[in-house]
Amino acid sequence: MPGSYYLPAVNLIDFGAVAKVGSWIRTLGGSRVLIAAAAAHPGEEHAALAAEHLGREGIASVPFVKVLPNPTDVLVEEGAALYRAERCDALVAIGGGSAMDCTKAIGAVVTNGGAIRDYEGTNRLRIALPPFVAINTTAGTGSEITRFAVITDTERHVKMTLADWRLTPDVSINDPELMLSMPPGLTAATGMDALSHAVESLVSLNASPLTEALSLKAARLVFDFLPRAVRDGGDREAREMMTHAAFLAGAAFNNSGLGLVHAMSHPLGAKYNLPHGVLNALLLPHVERYNAVTCFEKFSLLGEHLGIVRSWHSPGENAETTLQAMGRLAEDVGIPASLARLGVKSEDLGELARQAEQEEIGRTNPRKASVETIRELYRAAM
Repeated sequence: MPGSYYLPAVNLIDFGAVAKVGSWIRTLGGSRVLIAAAAAHPGEEHAALAAEHLGREGIASVPFVKVLPNPTDVLVEEGAALYRAERCDALVAIGGGSAMDCTKAIGAVVTNGGAIRDYEGTNRLRIALPPFVAINTTAGTGSEITRFAVITDTERHVKMTLADWRLTPDVSINDPELMLSMPPGLTAATGMDALSHAVESLVSLNASPLTEALSLKAARLVFDFLPRAVRDGGDREAREMMTHAAFLAGAAFNNSGLGLVHAMSHPLGAKYNLPHGVLNALLLPHVERYNAVTCFEKFSLLGEHLGIVRSWHSPGENAETTLQAMGRLAEDVGIPASLARLGVKSEDLGELARQAEQEEIGRTNPRKASVETIRELYRAAM
């Protein structure tokens, strides 16, 4: 079984932990920081909060409040140019997965040169990123602790996946206080993204005893606390537990890889600019029902961990019970029922399937899928 495990050196999970960003940047040797945050609300407020805490430690900062969902290579180059022009020497990302991924890519370009597409693939970087603290404000993507970044190539209209241990932030900060104001839709999408990470890592070809343990606990926390967080954003216990769920799921897939759910969601996100977590939630039951014939026991184990299966039922029956529960959870938290409702067009499915089949992130899926099989899975999700 795989035996290499990647995580940031330091990981903070606590209410109020964002206040420690300045002391950690100082510890890492930074003195002038580029702060990357979302262009949309509340990105400006997040950037200002990070700047305030950096300033208390005497550390200067430069805001880059332009990150959009599904960040592009053009945005990365703009951020890298600003970093160089302002003579920055460290990075802070504050926000969700888009802010994290964009900042990782900016760091890769400023230290390694060239364009971000030069580093598509696995372990293509030569030089480490600048000192980097990632402050997560959502409970889902896990990007604040992973060695992955996904960037849209605007020329090819595809999502590029970069996998390199050098992309891993030096310090991750998960502050549930920053998540209390997340609206229900975003809470649901990011929470279901965490579930997709947990499930895909559980059944991944590279799963190990460590990642399986992380996946099972993450999934249980999502089932127990995501509906509460969606119903009441101010539920502090639910927010804190979802923070742990997302962290555990991120740690799992960072070391096991993902699968066909993410391989199929990436082309959809690139073409239609749709929310990543929503796509994963919608695709998850369809893909895992396809996968289940190769790993009934794992889905049965997951159902046992969730407390929803019966010991006298067969692994196949218990696996189906677990898959149905995933679909009900997505429905309960308000995930759209079909790709068609998101505006996906049937005539695009062939090209989407071709792109998905080429996605490196799908190589650890437990069951191989042809282009035609993937097209049928898309159809099922329509």
